[in-house]
Order: sequence, then structure tokens, then C-alpha cells
Amino acid sequence: MAALANKSALVARPTVRPFTSRRVMAVRAQALSQDELKKQAAWKAVEYVKSGMVVGLGTGSTAAFAVDRIGQLMKEGTLTNIIGVPTSVRTYEQAKGLGIPLATLDEQPKIDVAIDGADEVDPKLDVVKGRGGALLREKMVEMASAKFVCIVDDTKLVEGLGGSKLAMPVEIVQFCHKYTLARLAALPEVAGCEAKLRMEGDKPYVTDNSNFIVDLYFQTPITDSHAASKAILALEGVVDHGLFLDMVDVCIIAGTTGVEVKERK
Repeated sequence: MAALANKSALVARPTVRPFTSRRVMAVRAQALSQDELKKQAAWKAVEYVKSGMVVGLGTGSTAAFAVDRIGQLMKEGTLTNIIGVPTSVRTYEQAKGLGIPLATLDEQPKIDVAIDGADEVDPKLDVVKGRGGALLREKMVEMASAKFVCIVDDTKLVEGLGGSKLAMPVEIVQFCHKYTLARLAALPEVAGCEAKLRMEGDKPYVTDNSNFIVDLYFQTPITDSHAASKAILALEGVVDHGLFLDMVDVCIIAGTTGVEVKERK
């Protein structure tokens, strides 16, 4: 899956420049729950969806609010002729239940906009994704999208990727997974990380693609995310990783002071 690293081969992209920020909603949100903040970000993101679009449908608790909103607007007739491209089996099932017409990248290789959450967002709008286990399909869909809108609450903001000390996932094939895990842990580019096979009960967690996941845990942020990305992808047995670099076009952040939109021009 190293070929996915070159998104420009699939979709014409604007030159990456420092993002601009604008405050779009003043909200006194001290009493708002994290789910309510996620919903605010998701609903704002759906404003980027117009009738006739092909839309990448993300996976996770925040993205689920966006899928629900798209379904609601279609039912009301506000949005028409939408085709959704889901990034996981559970998103497929959610969207199908809402009556959203669905396709895969085989039928719709060019996506107008993708909406998805993230586990970490750094000041450059690079993100970590995949703690929900859908990182490969998410990356494929979002690489094929003309615009990737990332939606988070402000607890996901970090100074550097890996800075939350939570998992940075790597999807690997099942064959000789212990060997691949050991090689990941030994990479100089991720020195100091702890590599753990993700478990589901007493068995390894299996992705929608029948692969395993190794979670990397960092005590300090990754020194060079691009170097880490290249080194991880170079290992035989690695399918892809949860570093989504130079991919996010718009990040919508819901916090206690309102909803903020950060754009990469």
C-alpha cells in the first residue's frame, strides 16, 4: 500500500501552505458533552456536501454524526443525488439503514468530499487515524477525495503526532505477525515506542480486510512523521499506517468556545 502515499497521483491537490483559521460559531458550551461537540463539528462539515456529490463516509463516533446528518438532509429533500462511499462495514451498515445510495471506489474512483474524524491533529493539520480499526479503507477513500474535511473535538489537538500517548495503528498481514511487530518496534524512526498487537478479548483484533493491527505507543511526539511513515511502509508485511500526512484540507474543531474551521490553502 505504499503507493497510497502519493495522493497527487489520484487527485489534483492544491499546494500545501500554512492553514488559515476562522471562528465560525460563538457558543457557550461549558455544559456541552463531548458527543455534543462532535455533533457540532459533524454538522458544520456536512455544509460542504452539495446535491449531486460523491461523498466519502468516514468511520468512528464523530463521523457517525455526519452520516446521520446526510441521511436526515436526504430524507428532507435538502440533499439529492448523493452517493456515499463508506470506509468500513459498520459505516456501510449505518448509511444503508439511512437510505443513502452507496458505492465503492471501483464504481466511484473520484470523490468530491470525504468527511471523517481523527484521533490526533497537530498544528500543521497532519493527523493520526485508525484507532477504530478502519485506517486502510479510510486512507484509500480520503486519498481519492478532492477535499478531505476532518472533524474533531478539541481534546484531539496535540503539539506533535503521537503526543497523546495513545495508539498510532499500523495494519499488518497476519502471516508472521510477531516478526513484523518486532521489526516495527526496532525502527530508528520510531525509537522509544512500545509496539503491541491489538487484541479483541483473547484473540487478535481482525480488520475488515482480514489483517491484524499493531499499535505503537509513544511517550513523546514522533520526531519526524514523514520519515516514520516512509520507514514503516518500507517493511514487508505492513499494509498501511495511521499517519495521514498532507491530506487534510479542512479541519473543523468543536470546543468550549465554539466551532473553529482551519483550512489549508
